[in-house]
Amino acid sequence: MIPESFIQELLARSDIVDVIERYLPLKKAGANYVACCPFHSEKTPSFSVSPSKQFYHCFGCGAHGSAIGFIMEYSGLGFVEAVEDLAGKIGMQVPFQKTEDRGRRPEAAPLTEFMARAAKFYREQLKAGAKAVGYLKGRGLTGEIAARFGLGYAPEGWQSLAEVFDNYQDKALVDCGLVIEGDSGKRYDRFRDRIMFPILDSRGNVIGFGGRVIGQGEPKYLNSPETPLFEKGRELYGLLQARAAIRDEDCIIVVEGYMDVVALAQHGIANAVATLGTATTPTHVHKLLRQADRVIFCFDGDNAGRKAAARALEASLEQVADNKTVAFLFLPPEDDPDSYVRAHGAEAFRKLARQAMPLTDFLMQELKAGKELAAAEGRSQLVHAAKPLLGRLQAPLLRLQLVKQLALASGFSQAEVESLCELPAVVRKAAPARSPRGAPSPLARKLLRLIVQQPALAARLPADLVPGGYAETETLDALIAAVADGALAGEGFGMVLEHFRGTLHEGLISEILRELVEQEYDAESIEAVFADTVERLRQASIRSEIDALNAKNKSVGLAPEEVRRLQQLLAQKQAVKPATLA
Repeated sequence: MIPESFIQELLARSDIVDVIERYLPLKKAGANYVACCPFHSEKTPSFSVSPSKQFYHCFGCGAHGSAIGFIMEYSGLGFVEAVEDLAGKIGMQVPFQKTEDRGRRPEAAPLTEFMARAAKFYREQLKAGAKAVGYLKGRGLTGEIAARFGLGYAPEGWQSLAEVFDNYQDKALVDCGLVIEGDSGKRYDRFRDRIMFPILDSRGNVIGFGGRVIGQGEPKYLNSPETPLFEKGRELYGLLQARAAIRDEDCIIVVEGYMDVVALAQHGIANAVATLGTATTPTHVHKLLRQADRVIFCFDGDNAGRKAAARALEASLEQVADNKTVAFLFLPPEDDPDSYVRAHGAEAFRKLARQAMPLTDFLMQELKAGKELAAAEGRSQLVHAAKPLLGRLQAPLLRLQLVKQLALASGFSQAEVESLCELPAVVRKAAPARSPRGAPSPLARKLLRLIVQQPALAARLPADLVPGGYAETETLDALIAAVADGALAGEGFGMVLEHFRGTLHEGLISEILRELVEQEYDAESIEAVFADTVERLRQASIRSEIDALNAKNKSVGLAPEEVRRLQQLLAQKQAVKPATLA
């Protein structure tokens, strides 16, 4: 866990304009900077960056956030990785508090150094290895594409890495998967006589390798084991190299093998990535859908390919959204992407990709497989099989479309399918609350808008005036506490947003900031609106107390001190100018 104080200091020392200009050109427009939005297609710039607020906002698609948020969205990084990336650019060292993963972090830095040295060695061996070079040329790869993916060659010797590492007995060599230690304690290189495909993380560090046998041999592909650096269920091969093409096309093609990725890139299809010798996981799908709105899983047309596609389908159910597309492309049984693109060319492959089967169609196809829908039993089996899958599908509109298809195929009505699959309860459970609890409070929301812009106002707000029980009130209390504790190190929307990242208040704060970018007050107006809002709250408090005392008077009567209090309140209410309450 990264300390909150470090996040605030990092944002205070970073200029969001400088950060974003590293990724796309900005043009000065008054007090702000503008560009065409990198997150959706447009010809007229609607993407605005505010130096004073340290905040970006797109008036077209609504994307907005801090410098950290921009790096996360543009580069597809997680929060920690984005913080590390930003900190590294300005020479700050990220401190980590203890977490469940803390024990692994000290190992990470030296292991990446070992992996980088091994990758360099393998690249050098490829240049000198006529057999390996001949193999790659025979697969239609050029030196340029080999260099782009950092391809290498692991020599045949049992301890070739001893040339690279002075201490071949170093425990780190085993820890990062480069060396295997047998039961007798004897060590040998994991990868021997193989084409080497380095696996990079989002920052370009080598975290693992895939080794492809030259010619015949088993296993055909040998992968790095799970290590402190490398988790197969989280990583994707080629994502770093594909990122620009993915952004341009807003589409990712997911294939099964390293060579498939490289071969497609060789033919100009640069937006392909691969899972790493494991089935597609929900984490994979989540990462993919953060990169693009359309994800196409491309599998061989044989039984193994269909099974892999079915696993990818299940992994996608809880991740896909109504504004995203997941589709499935099946090649002829005799082909994989590498052989198909070499035999038929890039355009033929692109044509197949455009015709990829949507998730809903593939799901229905899988559900219908093996069922005799002409019989009542078959139709019942269809709905029975669909029930757990529909319950996992988190996209409500997509789920509704599937319900309609199931009703048509099964002979049940739409309402009957929903009832049989218990969808009403699922829908209620799946719908995320936009705010912690309570009905909206317009006055509390207005105060949120004001204090976000001018945090010093928090000290002038009487705590007993704001009514409880509202989502806005809870977020307002949290904002006031953050200002009072000094948790917000400086001004700027970006700092406010990052302070509340991952909390119950993040959604509401994000909404408030988006509203303010599109319509905000100047300093003089803020003061006037704040005074008026406090007065409105004071009068609302008076009216509430009067109503409570009147109700008590009707039921059980008032004590003398309560009578005096009621008279005071009525006098205060009469003294209010009508204009103030307007």
